[in-house]
Amino acid sequence: MSSFEKRGGNDALKVNGGNTVNGKSVAIAITTHGSDWYWAVTAVMVCATFAFMGLALTKPRQHRVFHYITAAITLVASIAYFSMGSGLGWTPIDVEFPRAIGSGVAGVNREIFYVRYIDWFITTPLLLLDLLLTAALPWPTILFVILIDEVMIVTGLVGALVRSSYKWGYFTFGCVALLYITYVLVWEARRHANVMGRDIGKAFLYCGSLTAFLWMLYPIAWGICEGGNVITPDSEAIFYGILDLLAKPVFGALLIWGHRGIDPARLGLYIHDYDEKDVQYSDKKHGANGANGTNGTGVTTGHANGTNGVANGVNGTTAEQTV
Repeated sequence: MSSFEKRGGNDALKVNGGNTVNGKSVAIAITTHGSDWYWAVTAVMVCATFAFMGLALTKPRQHRVFHYITAAITLVASIAYFSMGSGLGWTPIDVEFPRAIGSGVAGVNREIFYVRYIDWFITTPLLLLDLLLTAALPWPTILFVILIDEVMIVTGLVGALVRSSYKWGYFTFGCVALLYITYVLVWEARRHANVMGRDIGKAFLYCGSLTAFLWMLYPIAWGICEGGNVITPDSEAIFYGILDLLAKPVFGALLIWGHRGIDPARLGLYIHDYDEKDVQYSDKKHGANGANGTNGTGVTTGHANGTNGVANGVNGTTAEQTV
């Protein structure tokens, strides 16, 4: 009988050290049930990645930009959830609000998954890129919104790793950043998308509204999980997992569906395939040479010079007659 058969079931937490990391144990941590849920979300993220890449192959290479961005989102999330399901990518942090014994969150410290924030640091800018490119916003605006998004994620991570009440200061910074991002999605980007066309406005409305709504729920999850130590890590896994499933695979499916008839060129994304670009470059080169009378003959150039000479002669005669 193999060692796997002897163990049976999900023993990833035991294999990877259980509730101990760097020689320090944690009192409030996920159980096998939480690990099972993280593995389930991992499977969905992986399947979504393959689905988005498969759909990309049905499109010309110039029309795959949104498929690639969306597949990258679920790919990174797959790795993050694989880590959390394995009981990796976390550190114990002392809680600010100790709870009573029997509450499910009693103890000195709580398991904080920093790998979740690494995931968000990569995937949330990609999500915004999907949306803001759909709205065809100017690049300076897109870059600034992404910067604000990074501020939101980093302050959330720092706040989660702080044991004192100062964590709520970082939480406030993150919420202010989120409010600005929500404003851009609900107001600026939506109006811009509507100007670009009815189908573009419709696609952005569905995806932008879903994102704005879901992102407003993340601070609530943070407040009752990493911040307030109100619910158990298993419940935290379910809360964040459902939000991520809706914000990534469901969002991605909705976005790809919305872009099914939209040429990226309409959004200012003039993407050339490598062979197409070579042909265009060759055509332009030959066209320019033909106009300049090249191809080694110089015939056209001579005619052009002759024409200029006749024109000058006519102009000179006209000048003499005028005098």
